[in-house]
Amino acid sequence: MSGEATEHDAKEGLVFNGPISDQMYKLFINPESVSSLLAKDPSMAPGKAWKELYGHHTGNHVDKHDENDHLERAAECGHWGPTQPSELFLKQWIPDIVRHMANCIVRAEKEVFLATNYWANSTASKFITDAMRELSRRAGERGTKVVFKLIYDRGSPKQLVEPHYVVSEKEFTGPKVKIPAPHEIPNIDLQVMNYHHPLLGTFHCKYMIVDRKIAILQSNNIQDNENLEMMVHMEGPIVDSLYDMALISWHKGLEPPLPSHNSPATQGGLSCFDESHKGLFGPNGSIRTTAFLNAGQQPGNHVPLPTGASDSLPELTADDQHYDDNIAGEVLRVQASVSAKQGETQLQAVNRHLNHTINVGFPADAPECAPEDEMTPYIPHTVHEPFPIAMVNRAPYGTPNHKSVSMPQNAAWLSALRNAKKSVFIQSPTLNAEPLVPEIIAACERGIDVYCYICLGYNDSGELLPMQGGHNDMIAHKLYTSLSGPAKDRLHYFWYVAKDQTKPIIQEKKKRSCHIKLMIVDERIGIQGNGNQDTQSWFHSQEINVLLESEQVCRAWIDGLRRNQNTHIYGALNKETGIWTDDQGNMADGAIGVDPGRFAWAKGITGAIKRVQGVGGF
Repeated sequence: MSGEATEHDAKEGLVFNGPISDQMYKLFINPESVSSLLAKDPSMAPGKAWKELYGHHTGNHVDKHDENDHLERAAECGHWGPTQPSELFLKQWIPDIVRHMANCIVRAEKEVFLATNYWANSTASKFITDAMRELSRRAGERGTKVVFKLIYDRGSPKQLVEPHYVVSEKEFTGPKVKIPAPHEIPNIDLQVMNYHHPLLGTFHCKYMIVDRKIAILQSNNIQDNENLEMMVHMEGPIVDSLYDMALISWHKGLEPPLPSHNSPATQGGLSCFDESHKGLFGPNGSIRTTAFLNAGQQPGNHVPLPTGASDSLPELTADDQHYDDNIAGEVLRVQASVSAKQGETQLQAVNRHLNHTINVGFPADAPECAPEDEMTPYIPHTVHEPFPIAMVNRAPYGTPNHKSVSMPQNAAWLSALRNAKKSVFIQSPTLNAEPLVPEIIAACERGIDVYCYICLGYNDSGELLPMQGGHNDMIAHKLYTSLSGPAKDRLHYFWYVAKDQTKPIIQEKKKRSCHIKLMIVDERIGIQGNGNQDTQSWFHSQEINVLLESEQVCRAWIDGLRRNQNTHIYGALNKETGIWTDDQGNMADGAIGVDPGRFAWAKGITGAIKRVQGVGGF
C-alpha cells in the first residue's frame, strides 16, 4: 500500500530488514481495504476511505520476534494459493505496448482505469484515443456504457493548492493532450485527473486496469520516443491490489463510481489461457520453434507464423486499426510485423520496426542474428499455477530532501541484493541512488554476480543537479574503481545496445534508448514496474511495482530481454576503468565521460526544465 508520505514517515529512516511489527501485521491481515469500503459505499471518496483505515497509523514501531516467527508472520501476510513463498521472497517498445493496451481497451465490458506519468498528444496517445472511440462504438452496439478514468501528471500551478484536480473538458481536449470530447465517445463516461505532489512528488505510475480482471504494468508513458520498454499483463488476485492502489491515487470522489466496485478479481471469470493461447505452444509446453536458446536450456520463443502471415496480417497502427479478439491473435500480428517481408532481410525488418514513428530511415549496423535470437516483442507464457506476488510501492514525497526512504519499493530492492545467493540482474535507464550503490559493491565483494544494463547518457543533465546522485558514466566508474580485484570480475556493467546496433547511442540523440525498470535475483525473484534506480524514484516519485517468485517467468524474461537487444554482445564496460570504448579505443559519440566538468549544475538546470516539459528522462 502507498499513500502520501508524511514527515513522520520520512524520519523513520532506513528500516528494511527488521521483523514485521505487530502494528504492521494487523494492517496486513485486516480484511478491509479501500476498495472493500467503496464496495459498501460507492459514493465514498477513496481519500476518505484511506483516512478511515490508515489515518491512525503512527509509523514503524518494531516488536521483538525471533527469525522463524518473522518468516512465519510474513507468510501469513499474503494469500499464496498452492505455492508458498521462499525465504528469499519473504525477505526481500512503446508502440508494441500501446497496441496491447488498445486491444484491451476495445475488449473492455464495464470500465477502464488508465494511469500514466506523462500524457502527450502523439502517435502513442492516438492508439489509446482511437481505441476509446472503438470501445464507445462497441458499447453502443451492446446498449451499455463504459466508465473510463484517466490519471496523469502534467505539472500545473493549480497543484500548489490542490495536488489532485479534475481536468476540464476544455483542457483535456486541447492540442497538448487531445483526449476525445464526450460527444465523440457518447457511450463512455470519462473523468480525467491531473495529480502531482509538489514539489518533487511526481506521479510516476504507469498501469492500466480493465474490468477489474486485467492489470497491465509497464515502464512507458503515453508519448512518442525511441525507448525499449517492458510491460507485464496480469490476471488473478493481484489485480485487486492494483485496483486498490488506483483508488488511493485517485483520492477524490468517483463520478460516476466504477461498476466493478463489488466484483473483485479474486472471483475469477477471465483468463488469457484459452484454446487460442494454447495453440502458441508445442506438445511439451515450449513455444513452437525450430531452435533452442541458451544451449538448449530455455525453449526458444520464436512464434510460429502461418505461411505468408508477415504480409497477410496487417499491423495495428495509429492510422490503420486492426484489433484482435485475444492475446494469441495479438502475438501473431506483432510477430508478423518484425518478420521479413518480401525483399527484406530479418535485420531490415527489425530496423523498420524500431524506427517506427520518430526515426524513419535510421540505419542498422548489426549483423544478421541466428534464428534462435530472433526478436520477439511479445513473450507469451505457458499455463502455470499461481505464484507468490506482492505489490512494492513508494508514496509521493515532495520535499527536496532524502528523508523519505523507508518505503516497500526500496526495501524490496535492497533486501533482494542483500539476500541474493548467486546473481542479481538490473535493467534501468539510470542508476545512481545513494543507498543502492554501496549495496552493489557489497554484493560483488561477497561473491554475487551483479549484471547492470543501463542506458548511456539517460537524463544526464537532470542527474547532474545537486542531490541527484550523478550521471551514469560517473557511477559506473565509481563502482569499478571501488571494488577489489576479484569483485570487479563479478560486476558486469553494460550500456544498452539496441537489437539492430553494435554500439551504445547516447540518449540525447533520441535514436535508441532503454527505459525498462527490472530487477531479477537468482533467476527466480523478479521486481518489475515503474521505479528507476535513481534518486527521484528512490526518494520522491510515487511508484508501483510488483515482486514475484517464479523461476519460469524470470527465466522467460531473461530470455526475452537477451533476444530483444544486443547489450550483452556489444555493451560491456571496461572492468578496470568503468568506461565503454569501441575497437579503436573511442568512447561513444557524445558521451560526457566520468567527469562532467565544473559547470555540471548548469546542465542539470537544463535537464530539470526538460523534465517539466515532458521531454526529459522520466
